[in-house]
Amino acid sequence: MQKILLLGLLLLSSTLMLCAELSTGSKAPEFSLKDTSGKTHSLAEYKGRYVVLEWTNHTCPIVKKFYRKGHMQGWQKEMTAKGIVWLQVVSSAPGKGGYISPAEGESLRKRQNMASSAMLLDTNGAVGRSYGAKTTPHTYLIDPQGTLVYQGAIDSIRGGKTSDIDHAENYLNKAIIAALSGEVIDPSTTKPYGCGIKY
Repeated sequence: MQKILLLGLLLLSSTLMLCAELSTGSKAPEFSLKDTSGKTHSLAEYKGRYVVLEWTNHTCPIVKKFYRKGHMQGWQKEMTAKGIVWLQVVSSAPGKGGYISPAEGESLRKRQNMASSAMLLDTNGAVGRSYGAKTTPHTYLIDPQGTLVYQGAIDSIRGGKTSDIDHAENYLNKAIIAALSGEVIDPSTTKPYGCGIKY
């Protein structure tokens, strides 16, 4: 009976961890991950700078929507030119859709002309779960003090049409512009949309 109860508590704990929500305005969870080139990146090393986290999966139709004609790459280039650190995060587990090896990730970055600071590999999903990342894409903005100031969707039009991008309200860019201007970020939390992360 005790073993059954213990097993039940462990399963409940695992479920709660998987579904954990991270509140906007809270301290962003620390992490240390290797990128596709083998370099290790930690949130701590970027203290004093704004950091964008972009959960991604190159096989997801919604991710393809943003990369197909260079929209995401353009935003990455624009923001990194302003000194913002833009980190893509791949949390797909080995054998699951979207999983990539370091070599495959490097090839993908070159092939699609990605302009992020780095693509981080979170193969055990620990970082994704700590942030409560649910979809690809799912984006987060962390301020120089390490506080999460925006999380959610990139924009306001849900769906896979690239033609919708220019007509949508870009929540992430709006949050970045407000943050850099010292203005209130509104909205600071939106519902992400896309493909479920393949933990």
